[in-house]
Amino acid sequence: MLFLRLTLESFRFAWQALRSNILRTVLSLLGVTVGIFSIIGVYTMVDSLETNVKSGLSSIGSQSIYVDKFPWIMDGGDYPWWKYFMRPQPTYREFRNLKNTLSEADAIIIMAWNSALAKRKNNSYSSQVQGVTFEYDKINETPIEKGRYFLEQEVDAARPVAILGVDVAQTLFGDEDPINQRIKVKGENFTVIGVVQKKGKSLVTVGSNPDQRILIPFLKHKRMFSSGNLTGTIQIKAKDVDNGLDNLESEVRGRMRTLRGLRPLADDNFALNRPDALVGFMTAIFSSIRTGGFVIGLFALLIGGFGIANIMFVSVKERTNIIGIQKSLGAKNFFILFQFLFEAVFLCLLGGLIGLLLVYMASFIQLGDMDIVLTTSNMIFGLVISSIIGVVAGLIPAVQAANMDPVIAIRAK
Repeated sequence: MLFLRLTLESFRFAWQALRSNILRTVLSLLGVTVGIFSIIGVYTMVDSLETNVKSGLSSIGSQSIYVDKFPWIMDGGDYPWWKYFMRPQPTYREFRNLKNTLSEADAIIIMAWNSALAKRKNNSYSSQVQGVTFEYDKINETPIEKGRYFLEQEVDAARPVAILGVDVAQTLFGDEDPINQRIKVKGENFTVIGVVQKKGKSLVTVGSNPDQRILIPFLKHKRMFSSGNLTGTIQIKAKDVDNGLDNLESEVRGRMRTLRGLRPLADDNFALNRPDALVGFMTAIFSSIRTGGFVIGLFALLIGGFGIANIMFVSVKERTNIIGIQKSLGAKNFFILFQFLFEAVFLCLLGGLIGLLLVYMASFIQLGDMDIVLTTSNMIFGLVISSIIGVVAGLIPAVQAANMDPVIAIRAK
């Protein structure tokens, strides 16, 4: 009860002191507000980017390895850049061999992309046409909203069937049911067998926005776009979801080196790309950005802390006579100390809350397809930092006020 009474009494004194000079209070709040806005704003942006990246992993197969010509993250060593361009593309023959021999693989596909105009009657849509093999839906999320997925016979026989992204289907068909309807892609007729649920674009996307794609059998795609040149990107999903990626990577590397006849000391002429490595690389960048934002915001907070300390010294000087009266009436030193310390913390918390409010308002700004979310943990972190700045800034003025001699304080003018 005593603590509650002291808190309420201190809150009343602090509120009266802040209201007595609104302009001075506002100017003192600015430093803390800017500091909290800088720190929590950067943290919120980075956290939103990380969330978007991690959610995008499911769309590209988080437990999979991509066999490709180029690495996603270029080696910073002395490997000549032109050697990457001299590498051969993974082939359909290599895909078939890996499919028949890998023991650590749960599913394996080969895929390729090309842009083309899809037409139906007077409607057209410039889309990315993606050729895939049968197990594509086992590795990459492909929830069918209407119709069905490919049959294995359709893929192996290169049948003219297509699965549309939701944007493609809406543009070409509107409110009409597209299933079993025909579209033209690069002058060839395709029967629509399915429409994929709306997914939206992600920062981590292999190819284009899934809603804007047309999926067709891989062999059909290569006949249309590459004159039978059966090359593409091979994607392999690990059988063991916990620690199977390392085993799968070793097995794939050994098998690919054998297929390409590489000598023991020769460099790989292919790249094994892992989404988790890409995310680890991006997370390191995000961590650096977060640290930089904290340092920049900390300078603003320190300036705000100096402003709070200054206003507290002024407040102690203005209320010296009142402090002497309180002490003569029996107020303990800890009550005076708590009163001024509470005022400093309250002032910093108020500035921090305004900074958080600005971050929350900024989170409604739309940045492409990324959702910006102010998390509870960032809000708590902002309030904790504000409280610490308040304690540090108000401690010396509060101690000065608590240690005043009541006789001298009452005589002060």
